[in-house]
Amino acid sequence: MSSYAAPSRTVGRLKRPFGNLHYEVSGSGPALIFAHGLGGNHLSWWQQVAHFAPNYTCVTFAHRGFAPSDTVANGVDPADYPGDLAALIDHLGLAEVRLVAQSMGGWTMLEYALAHPDRVKALVLSSTSGTLDRRGSDPSGGTAYDAWLATSEAAIAAGMARGIHPAMGERAAEAFPALHLLYRSIDEMAGTLDKEKLRAGLRRTATRTLAELKTFRVPTLLIAGSEDTVFPPFLASAIATSLPCGEAQIIEEAGHSPYFEQAARFNALVDAFLARPR
Repeated sequence: MSSYAAPSRTVGRLKRPFGNLHYEVSGSGPALIFAHGLGGNHLSWWQQVAHFAPNYTCVTFAHRGFAPSDTVANGVDPADYPGDLAALIDHLGLAEVRLVAQSMGGWTMLEYALAHPDRVKALVLSSTSGTLDRRGSDPSGGTAYDAWLATSEAAIAAGMARGIHPAMGERAAEAFPALHLLYRSIDEMAGTLDKEKLRAGLRRTATRTLAELKTFRVPTLLIAGSEDTVFPPFLASAIATSLPCGEAQIIEEAGHSPYFEQAARFNALVDAFLARPR
């Protein structure tokens, strides 16, 4: 008979000024917290929690306004995200943390790390530059970014006309139809959340310059999919080289959600990054 025991798991609700923040804690060991993107919630990280929970205390949560966290009456302001994360970390009594962010989650994780660098042992930014100004982070002065944007917008429009979610992309939708269906189903759990208003808030708050991070010494790994049409993958390397402790990895044949569509490769990169002596 097998002696396997599943990692421990608890589900909680943290009271915040907007309402309740849903979170889940799985496994044991050093704290590893995941922040999802605009098309997700805490469930987006199912392949990461299953992989990392045997060695880490994995914390997932649904950003405010994303079910099963409570809705926000007047819409969501991403400037409130870092405060929710700080409250959750304090609520769980975590002295130090490792942070993994996907897309929109970069706004949460980068701002928390900038405010509390002494508590963050490592930061992973997947398909995101968080609150950094994207065009301003382009070493070509915006030329490469503008060219990428024109091409990506056309690709997104063509894909959406055929029912393809931009955060997965055509290759993943065709190769992994079950994952594509699951991603769309998780996305739809947000219900009536005004995502266009939230996107506008993300653009409004992405104003930081790389010069502001010249003393940011939190070890940071930027991961991007080579075929991403939502985040320009070339910015991952450009930003990493500007950080005191930055590095970048490009996952080939992946779109905007490498953690979801290429989970084994994504997890291996994060595993190796976290295992390095700090």
